[in-house]
Amino acid sequence: MKAGIVIFPGINRERDMAIALKQSFGHEPRMIWHKETDLGDLDLVVIPGGFSFGDYLRCGAMAARSPVMRAIHDHAVRGGYILGVCNGFQILTEADMLPGALLRNASLRFLSMDCHLRVERNDTVFTSRYQIGMTFRAVMAHGDGNYFADGETLDRLEHQGLVAFRYTTPTGAITPEANRNGSARSIAGILSPNRRILGLMPHPEDLVDPLMGGTGGKPLFDSLAAA
Repeated sequence: MKAGIVIFPGINRERDMAIALKQSFGHEPRMIWHKETDLGDLDLVVIPGGFSFGDYLRCGAMAARSPVMRAIHDHAVRGGYILGVCNGFQILTEADMLPGALLRNASLRFLSMDCHLRVERNDTVFTSRYQIGMTFRAVMAHGDGNYFADGETLDRLEHQGLVAFRYTTPTGAITPEANRNGSARSIAGILSPNRRILGLMPHPEDLVDPLMGGTGGKPLFDSLAAA
């Protein structure tokens, strides 16, 4: 699988993402400047975290209008895979490629800490190396990670099995304390209807090697490599 990482002004997680992808894929991903419009023969496009365009207006709102997003939209129409992490998730919602919005954290504070995610399904290219119901430690670092959607949209996500990950305790229990940013129904990550686009707020790329303090995020990249 050939992968590329999109770089917007203010993005700062592209190197972490490149390390995670190279470790699982065995080769360097292509770096894509936001003004490029030719994605070539890439299979996977990754929009990493950071503060694109300084998070002016709304997080991801300006990046969603960059030239590269037209190419990413066409990539999605062709059935390509897309992973958006943190700011990448915000950009995908602003570009109407995933439903809902990421609002200010319920605490109104930037959160930089560990969290635990529960795997809701493992029959996707992003989650096949996980077990359904298992939990793993992940890292959150965001000020606007409070996932919100109207009740009809949330019900549709649930009914179609498009919730990929939820915030839980280490044992998999859904509690207000585990849902630190206040996301609706403890949703941490969602899929597109064809399950080829994943938006996720915590950073799996931060935990892919024991030297990083854990490997909870590695199965996500191993799943993509296996695809």
